[in-house]
Amino acid sequence: MEPSKELNSKFSSAAPHAPERGDLTFPKSGQITFRKLRGGILVGLGYLLSPLCWWNDLVFNLPVAWGIGYLFGLISPNYFVPGAIAGYWLSNLVGILLMQFGAVDVFQNPVSDRNLTKELLMGVATSTAYTLFILVLCHFKVIDLSTFLPSEQLFSIGNS
Repeated sequence: MEPSKELNSKFSSAAPHAPERGDLTFPKSGQITFRKLRGGILVGLGYLLSPLCWWNDLVFNLPVAWGIGYLFGLISPNYFVPGAIAGYWLSNLVGILLMQFGAVDVFQNPVSDRNLTKELLMGVATSTAYTLFILVLCHFKVIDLSTFLPSEQLFSIGNS
């Protein structure tokens, strides 16, 4: 046998066979488009709330945090700052989770299994780490909150 025919027969027997035209099953294109569109919208909204967007704190997260802090402050003025911290953490958490769920819709196969618990835990861990980082920056006066909050509402972890 010629060397080229021998080589071709080795590769053709080792290579997986292409599926026949009738063997392929594709999801309907409308389902793919809607799923990817929904995922893209979730990623966009999540990006606006997440810590990845450099200007989002001023436009989205701080007003949300202030609003939640205000609602907590109606119960007691001492609850304003903890409520604002919780609101800031929640807005970042929602942003990260929206980005994760949207990215799964856009990039992952619809047939593959999702681990919702793992996705939620990763979102909570990421958002908590970011919020703690911002609190440390506020504590060491890298971020000055005195222009946003009256002095009686500012808290200091080290001064108590």
